[in-house]
Amino acid sequence: MSTFQDLGSMLLVRGADELDHAGGTLYVHLHRVAKRLTSLGASDTLALAGLAHAAYGTDGFPTHLFDWQTERSVLEAVIGPEAELLVYRYGSCDRESSWRDLAEHRTVTDRFTGTAEELTDDELRDFVDLTIVNELDVLDHAPDLETKLRPYLQEQVLRWQSLASQAVLADAKRALEL
Repeated sequence: MSTFQDLGSMLLVRGADELDHAGGTLYVHLHRVAKRLTSLGASDTLALAGLAHAAYGTDGFPTHLFDWQTERSVLEAVIGPEAELLVYRYGSCDRESSWRDLAEHRTVTDRFTGTAEELTDDELRDFVDLTIVNELDVLDHAPDLETKLRPYLQEQVLRWQSLASQAVLADAKRALEL
């Protein structure tokens, strides 16, 4: 079985198919994000992180499938340390203090611990690509959020255009009509 299949099975065991999310269930959303990342040329590491990105919950979706304090090693055993770190970083990100000035400060604040971490260029690109693709999927599948989410994403994508990969940036500009 592949790592993607192992992770998919683990997400089912953890109940991702029973949690409501934009466009169906969390399980379906996670698969759409991973598929979109793959279609945009993401590495397997980033696509795996996309499939697991809400494992610890997020600032916008607090329900978690894994406990960040006691189960990080469980997820890491399936997807590897690089993908798990990206999942943790994404889930733990305090969006209010991190997103707006990310391009200038290159720092993500951890909502669980209150600590801040400065990211490398590669880490920033993966973090931003995952964030943009996730938010575009929510926008595509939650029409009730469109009037609030679209202008916010348009603003964020313009702020982050120097950080995102060219493929994700082009996809976002097309989707957001920028």
